Amino acid sequence: MVGAVQEGIAREMNGGFEVMNGYEYDKAMAAPKQQQREEESKWYEEEIDDDLKLCYALNSVLHRGASKYQEIALIDTKHFGKALIIDGKMQSTEVDEFIYHESLIHPPLLFHPNPKTVFIMGGGEGSAAREVLRHNTVQRVVMCDIDQEVVDFCRTYLSVNWDAFASDRLCLVINDARAELEKSREKFDVIVGDLADPVEGGPCYQLYTKSFYHHIVKPKLNDSGVFVTQAGPAGVLTHKEVFSSIYNTLRHVFKYVKAYTAHVPSFADTWGWVMASDYPFSLTAQQINERIKDRIDGELVYLSGESLISSTTLNKSVYQSLLNETHVYTEDDARFIYGHGRARCA
Repeated sequence: MVGAVQEGIAREMNGGFEVMNGYEYDKAMAAPKQQQREEESKWYEEEIDDDLKLCYALNSVLHRGASKYQEIALIDTKHFGKALIIDGKMQSTEVDEFIYHESLIHPPLLFHPNPKTVFIMGGGEGSAAREVLRHNTVQRVVMCDIDQEVVDFCRTYLSVNWDAFASDRLCLVINDARAELEKSREKFDVIVGDLADPVEGGPCYQLYTKSFYHHIVKPKLNDSGVFVTQAGPAGVLTHKEVFSSIYNTLRHVFKYVKAYTAHVPSFADTWGWVMASDYPFSLTAQQINERIKDRIDGELVYLSGESLISSTTLNKSVYQSLLNETHVYTEDDARFIYGHGRARCA
């Protein structure tokens, strides 16, 4: 996070006056207008590209913190409610996080014939675990996040996930997900990648590589096992950043790979996920609805059998890109999401 200094305005003291952008004015006369400007300038600003920014009006900044891995903030936005920010990137908001987390968690668990054990890579927010624990077939959930501070932060401030963190079915591990999976003697029915986007200079991109999927993830899946990962922006203008490459990389490891998308309003874009398995994804909308009714506690807000099936039908532009994609993620040849920590609260 960058501090609350307004960019593009140079201030120079000159007795009882300030010089701003070359114009001299009386500070006492300008005080009411300055206060009004400050009230109007309470914004969270995220830099999406060199020439593109998203701005969210703020009620307040509720908390800021930092660990040795990343910067953390909880902000109260006027439009989306409370929002979790990590390293300057919007992670989720209370108004629409259900879209992301229902889309990440329920498709792989519903397509699996009887999911009992789940491993979540990342997920320190607790929302992914919350959705997994709604499945009455699930007996054990391992959530492995590298950052103790993020987990403690979310466990303290995100009350919607308090029950999930308190569940006796949840095993919380603080470790690198790659190292934890590699040393584990346990196999899982579903493995979930609830990871940060791959950014240059960060460690997460290594958890999107072919070698990781082939040598670590796949051997830790039981028969009929399903892997799913969040796969970044999947809009018409953004899907080539990482989404198409993640999809193609998984095609080199698993027999059946299914990409699907949903619009997440607070992200101001369509988002993508990719499921992979050596067993086909062959359920109909009616069969999915039956499993939702039989397995999941409470009502889903976003997902249904029909919407899940339709989410796998991509528009022509994205579909053709995925079909023609040749890039495979490796440690030496990765693609990245723009920026790292390029955001500010003003």
